[in-house]
Amino acid sequence: MRALSLVVMLFAFWLLLSGYFVPFLLTMGAVSAVAVALLGRRMDVVDHEGHPIRFSWRLIFYWPWLFKEIAKSAWDVARIILSPRLPISPTLLRAKTSQKTTVGLVTYANSITLTPGTISVDVKKGEILVHALTRDAAAGLLEGEMDRRVTRFEGLH
Repeated sequence: MRALSLVVMLFAFWLLLSGYFVPFLLTMGAVSAVAVALLGRRMDVVDHEGHPIRFSWRLIFYWPWLFKEIAKSAWDVARIILSPRLPISPTLLRAKTSQKTTVGLVTYANSITLTPGTISVDVKKGEILVHALTRDAAAGLLEGEMDRRVTRFEGLH
């Protein structure tokens, strides 16, 4: 079941990136997705962490929110860079985590890093050391909305 789900996800991702719907290219995309899934299965990396099926449907709710946060942060960082005063206030903070699985913790750390103006420096169970470009970005992270959403995405709230 995991291998089939992986093939579907890989092919959907290929379609999203390519945008071509010519029969030959669709066939090659499907063949490539199957080949990668078979190779991954042979390497024994198609497991519950390599492709966590249980999270797939939750992506529909998490990704749009994350994309919105990335866009808002990118706008804030662009404003800071274009400002003649360059109003930065670099901050290191420890963000508490409520995730129970490695996949959840990695998703949270990567979501922080994907958001412009913040980067995950060190990840430990229970906390992530984060560098923020401004105190406002740090305060936004400490509010815990991203942590709550990742925990909800993880399904163990």
